[in-house]
Amino acid sequence: MKAPTDTATAFPLVLVSLMKGVLWREDDERRWSQLLSLQARVRDHVVPLGLALEVDEADGYAFLRQRPQEPGEEPLPRLVPRRPLGFKVSLLLVLLRKKVAETEAGGGDRRVVLRKEDLVDLLRQFLPTTTNEAKLVDQIGAHLNKVVELGFLRPLRGREDEYEVVRLIKAFVDGEWLEKLLAVYRPLPEASGAEPEGAREAGR
Repeated sequence: MKAPTDTATAFPLVLVSLMKGVLWREDDERRWSQLLSLQARVRDHVVPLGLALEVDEADGYAFLRQRPQEPGEEPLPRLVPRRPLGFKVSLLLVLLRKKVAETEAGGGDRRVVLRKEDLVDLLRQFLPTTTNEAKLVDQIGAHLNKVVELGFLRPLRGREDEYEVVRLIKAFVDGEWLEKLLAVYRPLPEASGAEPEGAREAGR
């Protein structure tokens, strides 16, 4: 009988894990080890599906993203959906990515932990001024919840209103992403706080 770690068993389990979302080393050390040994085979398997495997061994995560279409290649349906984001959520992602970069540059603890009030202050400076503080906090809270839903912020257990910035954000908010955001940016109208034209989209 073959051992449970045999590649015949491990390969489909690794693929299923990746198809379901991000594979984290800290969540499943065994599956992570299997991925590392099988990643060349996984890459070859997903290319015909229009996907690419992204692995960050330093931060311990892997995921599948839609790969760029090659010249002359027949378009394939997207397997990884894009999710439209409002401008303020996109801006918050950029600010969080900046926090990660600052922490890395400073050395020491690589974790980025922020309180809700820190996050409110971070975004507040880019929003129209208002006399309704409670409404502003509620609006920013809704943006934070969206970022949590996207998987870039993680509420800390047992620590009320504290969040850790998930390092996966580095793989999504890069120079190209920022250029596209700036390309659609329009100054927020002071009175209305309206969204700029052309909201960003998120997708692997």
